[in-house]
Amino acid sequence: LERRTQMKNETTVQEFILEGFPAVQHLGNVLFLVHLLAYLASVMGNTLIITITWADHRLQTPMYILLSSFSFCECVFISTVIPKLLVIFLLGRQTIPFTDCLTQAFFTLFLGATIFFLMAAMSFDRYLAICKPLHYPSIMNLRVCFLLLYFVLYPLYWSVLKGFPAVSQLSFCGPNVIPHFFCDLGSLIHLSCSDTISTEMLAFGLTSFILFASLMITIIAYSNIIITIMGLPSAKERQKAFSTCSSHLIVLSLMYGSCVFIYVKPNQRDRLDSNREAALVNTVVTPLLNPVIYTLRNKQVHQALRDALSRVKLQ
Repeated sequence: LERRTQMKNETTVQEFILEGFPAVQHLGNVLFLVHLLAYLASVMGNTLIITITWADHRLQTPMYILLSSFSFCECVFISTVIPKLLVIFLLGRQTIPFTDCLTQAFFTLFLGATIFFLMAAMSFDRYLAICKPLHYPSIMNLRVCFLLLYFVLYPLYWSVLKGFPAVSQLSFCGPNVIPHFFCDLGSLIHLSCSDTISTEMLAFGLTSFILFASLMITIIAYSNIIITIMGLPSAKERQKAFSTCSSHLIVLSLMYGSCVFIYVKPNQRDRLDSNREAALVNTVVTPLLNPVIYTLRNKQVHQALRDALSRVKLQ
């Protein structure tokens, strides 16, 4: 029994190796610089949205509170993934301890799920603003907005908290190379030497619920929005109404397109070699574009920025 325990301890995986992008690892210095600039620009852009929202009382409305919450989650999400990728590119250090890998997988799942349901909440806000404009101020006040944030986070917390132990209790005693640039549930399940059929189905069910539940809310909201916009009497009114949600639609297309490609496959082994490039869309491209997309055509944000710059100059 003692020898059996010793053998088990010798074969237990203590760390994983993140494969990263081996085909372009020889361009490590260039890729490090590109991804570092993208990371810094993403953090600065999203931080700017958060700062302006809470500094300017005119932007302390449900729409911008949801947007600033979204930006905060984006900042934390990319900060759990990109720094390790930068280390891989610059120093070639691909190892990650078991507990760090598990923690990273937990936060990427929880924050990713939160981002999707925040997008659904933002869709609901746009639905009320366009389809119920007279009732919008009374329905979507700050109290309702914070309750909406609570109902986004609470079920996600419990669903991830209940689903995650299923992965943490798996045995890892064989290969430890993860064909990805960060730890995710699918990769960990694939490397386990336990019977993973039930865990795979649980992970598939959880990710499918997150994607499709938030997507259904968004589809219902935007179906009503489109019907309302098409019923407006003038082309100018239709264009103005559509401009208020066009930025949101662009971000939705990027996020859902890449995530459906990555996650919604029952067999995790089918996707391990094909999801790295698609995952870059959500971890690098989308967080970089979000601040630009949301602020480029937003006159209220432009005015808040101008006022903030004016106050800085006066000081």
